[in-house]
Amino acid sequence: MPDVLVAGAGPAGLLAAFELERAGLDVLVLERDARPSPQSKALGLQPRSVEVLADRDLLGALEPHVQARLPAGHFSGVPIGYTDLPTRFPHQLGIEQAHVAAAIEARLRTPVLRDAAVTAVSQDDEGVTVTAGGREYRAGWLVAADGGHSTVRALLGAAFPGTPARTSLVVADVRLAGKPDGLADGWQLPSTGSGYLLPLSGGRFRTVVFGEEQQRLGRDAPVTAAELQRALTAAHGPDIEVGEVLWASRFGDAARQLERYRHGRVLFAGDAAHIHLPVGGQGLNLGLQDAVNLGWKLAAQVRGHAPAGLLDSYHDERHPVAARVLVSTRAQAVLGIPDPDAAAVREIVTDLLAVPEARHAVAMELSGLGVTYPGTSGRATDVPAAPDGRAVLVGAPLPDGWADRVETRDGPAPRLVRPDGYVVWTGEPGLAEALSRWFGPPR
Repeated sequence: MPDVLVAGAGPAGLLAAFELERAGLDVLVLERDARPSPQSKALGLQPRSVEVLADRDLLGALEPHVQARLPAGHFSGVPIGYTDLPTRFPHQLGIEQAHVAAAIEARLRTPVLRDAAVTAVSQDDEGVTVTAGGREYRAGWLVAADGGHSTVRALLGAAFPGTPARTSLVVADVRLAGKPDGLADGWQLPSTGSGYLLPLSGGRFRTVVFGEEQQRLGRDAPVTAAELQRALTAAHGPDIEVGEVLWASRFGDAARQLERYRHGRVLFAGDAAHIHLPVGGQGLNLGLQDAVNLGWKLAAQVRGHAPAGLLDSYHDERHPVAARVLVSTRAQAVLGIPDPDAAAVREIVTDLLAVPEARHAVAMELSGLGVTYPGTSGRATDVPAAPDGRAVLVGAPLPDGWADRVETRDGPAPRLVRPDGYVVWTGEPGLAEALSRWFGPPR
């Protein structure tokens, strides 16, 4: 019997499984689809996510698939420079989500169980029973990372309040039979207009379109090549020609978030916990950060040395971060509305973001580098994660009783670093208290 079941083999679920396995747990990932999705989906890793993947030796596998290193993010199309941010990766990586998921999955000890759609979930004081693909699976815990239309969330009846979509857009991967010279020859920040194009691998292009036709059609209406042709012609002129639609989906700017990320022995992560307008890859990056925050805490709970309240701190720390992202993406949606009043607000916001202090504050937020948690003092950017999921103590002797949970390293600046990279002690008196607070009592 595995220690933990994970529902969903997207990046959030896979990274949660990877973190749990690093800590020595047995994990089984249940995935609805029979094979990995070829859809490109999100296209950007923000600096904080790049730090996390690099610290876990996952970045090398991604390098061959990186399309661009963009020196800026954007706020509803307004460029936000990253070059002066406090990180060794002051850029976002242009890469398809499918490659991120594949790189993480390749490092799992236990293969993903595919064609295993979850149809029932029950739990008791000892564990969770999941029916998937017609079979029952039992584990102590379940991580629900099964996407924005989470089956687990629906089965548990978990409240998912928020705001409904007010606008409709289409995202698609296409092959073009023709295009104007110079259009979409390389990666660049997206504009706010309908019909922007980004080149993908294999001669494919990503486009997002929105206009009167998209607002009129229902969310369940199929996306046709003719619809995309009309939108791209309007944006780029008669020389562009859609050849083949490889993947297309309608989406909106709905913003919703679970009231609680923990429901007994079920914990939610990624889009199963929060949905919003997919702008700037915020959903992919938010889910990856959920996974690294949850993984070490759940591992400590399973191994029996988690201090009181540690597992619940996953909700306490990550819920406010996602709530802020929902605010940000809702604001960006408003700024993108083709309306004179929205255009006036956009002009003011653009001017404000030209102020260095304002631009830096927004850059820290978009990049994920500005995330802090109560009781921590920032990230340890020069302390890679321990390969076995332990915390790291730098530049100080480790008191007896924590060697199974804390690795020691030499260094000039004393620090105690959580497995997710956040510093919880910096050399002052009270090391034993910090160790007990975050990693449980000594053996």
